[in-house]
Amino acid sequence: MTQATELVEGYRSKQISPVEATQAALDAIERYDGQVNAFVLVDAEGALAAAKASEARWHSGEPLGPGDGVPTSIKDALWTKGWPTMRGSTMIDAAGPWDEDAPSVARLRETGAVIVGKTTTPEYSWKGVTDSFTYGATGNPWDPSKTSGGSSGGSATAVGLGMGVWSLGTDGGGSVRIPAAFTGTVALKPTYGLIPLFPPSAFGTLSHAGPMTRTVRDAAALLDIVTGFDSRDWSAMPTPATSFLAGIDDGVAGLRVGFSADFGFVRNDPEVEALVRAAVGVLADAGAEVTEVDPGFADPIDAFNVLWWSGAAKVLSAYIVDNRVDPGLRRVAELGAAYTASDFLDATAVRMELGTLMGRFHEQYDVLVTPTLPITAFPLGQDVPDGSTSPDWTDWTPYTYPFNLTQQPALSVPCGFTKAGLPVGLQVVAPRHADALTLRVGQAYQAATDWHQRTPMLEAQ
Repeated sequence: MTQATELVEGYRSKQISPVEATQAALDAIERYDGQVNAFVLVDAEGALAAAKASEARWHSGEPLGPGDGVPTSIKDALWTKGWPTMRGSTMIDAAGPWDEDAPSVARLRETGAVIVGKTTTPEYSWKGVTDSFTYGATGNPWDPSKTSGGSSGGSATAVGLGMGVWSLGTDGGGSVRIPAAFTGTVALKPTYGLIPLFPPSAFGTLSHAGPMTRTVRDAAALLDIVTGFDSRDWSAMPTPATSFLAGIDDGVAGLRVGFSADFGFVRNDPEVEALVRAAVGVLADAGAEVTEVDPGFADPIDAFNVLWWSGAAKVLSAYIVDNRVDPGLRRVAELGAAYTASDFLDATAVRMELGTLMGRFHEQYDVLVTPTLPITAFPLGQDVPDGSTSPDWTDWTPYTYPFNLTQQPALSVPCGFTKAGLPVGLQVVAPRHADALTLRVGQAYQAATDWHQRTPMLEAQ
């Protein structure tokens, strides 16, 4: 497994070429994508041309930035100049015009990243798995008959199989962390506003952009690139003054870690819980002061659903809705359209109370550690796992969406595999603006383990 940070060092020493790295990514797409369906668009010619230009810059000692020449993919929910952004929908006109990049995509171009293509998403990124009428379903690198998760499932699968070293996804209720947990990769939902967004999401301030990688170090390096103030985003934070790689190897000795196995209301798969508990033990062995404690909130699912379903209603309000629209999206949009302004404000009040509660929690604990998900990947083509009593994706993602409500940084790292060979994720949550702390804890865990170095089933064949 090649890391982006290793590639850049190889480019600098001329031990490897951006052209070689890009060709390897394109070869992986050729080999695997027919089995997992992670890409909606691949531009091999453009990627190789960009890689050759990057190679020339490295040879002359004038790279554009720390991502120059790194093979990259973009979730098809973020604008890309010259390429359509279809969002997994049949309702968007592919003709465009597509004359503007999203802020994070623009930052990648400025650093010289080689963008190989765009990855799959469910329609308007509305759910926790990745399938759509337009592009079909995206499979898991460890078992293509299982879901990759979502809504950034294409990006997670692409990264997991080396079809590009890193990717940019979006996360409105877990959409980078869910597929990271299901695919054995790494993803960070940063503090809201740290990565600027434009155009704004119909789901409002629940939606973040985030890096998706194989290692925590690469996630920090990608975060360095895609952050930075952008005037198009009214809530964009100032450009960070310090690299997210600074202090990443400082370890966890003395850190106060609050560990919640189930929030007091979640039922985990027993294998998942055992692996997460073992992972927390690794942090304790590394010097963290671990206390098993629940943060003390009731499940905010109803409030989240009001906000999320309202966003779905807003999405579909601009179109004539017919049978080409995901039936699940139609269903929740109808629910969302029935909510009143008072319902929305009540849900917002729950959100604010949760934010206050978590702020006080972090006065006692530096980070909160939880499972990323209570389950492992389930069969492809389903919105919910077998036996679910609810049709809603939020029913099986209780550890992710609360932190979209609070806008806190939340990192998912792989922490083991079940007997069936499916990955499990560990989630690290820090106070708002403490993104570097989540990365530091994740790096300490990866330095002591090798789960992130395991080879997916497809790649091992």
